[in-house]
Amino acid sequence: MSKKVTVNIIKQYKANKEKFSVLTAYDCYTAKYLDEAGIDIVLIGDSLAMVALGYENTNSVGIEEMSIFTKAVAKGVNRAFVVTDMPFLSYHTSIEDAVKNCGQMIKFGANGVKIEGGSDYIISVVERLTSVGIPVMGHLGFTPQFLNQLGGYKIQGKTKEAANKILLQAKKLEKAGVFSIVLEMMPEDSAKYITDSLTIPTISCGAGRYCDAQVLVSDDVFGKYPEFKPKFARKYADMGKLIFDSAKKFNDDVKNGKFPDESEVF
Repeated sequence: MSKKVTVNIIKQYKANKEKFSVLTAYDCYTAKYLDEAGIDIVLIGDSLAMVALGYENTNSVGIEEMSIFTKAVAKGVNRAFVVTDMPFLSYHTSIEDAVKNCGQMIKFGANGVKIEGGSDYIISVVERLTSVGIPVMGHLGFTPQFLNQLGGYKIQGKTKEAANKILLQAKKLEKAGVFSIVLEMMPEDSAKYITDSLTIPTISCGAGRYCDAQVLVSDDVFGKYPEFKPKFARKYADMGKLIFDSAKKFNDDVKNGKFPDESEVF
């Protein structure tokens, strides 16, 4: 088995100018396949709200649901670094609640947590979490939990002024102790500017080619989520069609008396 990915290894990737990969997983065996494929970070994304639970947006998922998926994913991973996306309002009401909820995910098998934003309050949360030994991944640019405040799915950091504002937040997060930062839906020039200004790795989620890593939702990669396809997501397979075709063949075989056959009975 390859060496376990740690916070120090992730930071070393940037120092060595070595790209690394991040994909989401929500169940044990998807996580196992990602791990065996060499994915460096497996993220239990709050995107599961839509792609696994059918909710309208990520704000609908709660801490109890994220706990269940964290337990499942952690069971499937040996090498990759496992990160849980902390859901909406799980770290916003107080620093004490943030420590309790994030600590719960670590107990359930996560190696770290991801939280969104760069306000002074979030900085305080990060400082407390890292002080008690909980690794934190930051998330700036388009932050889905602030969807209503941002006014929709809008590209962030489009001007130099806007990019500098995100960079200031990123610097504060870096100082507070995050080991990496997701930059979502940003022009790649802005993301490069921010990436080059930090000593910790950045992870592109629709932020172009110049970040230190790339993250996608696995259901987009596998072609399993049909509702919409982000511009930045690349489809590597068509699992939706595979599942449909397999289910239809089974249905036909049952109704035509072809399943089970003689080799499938006792």
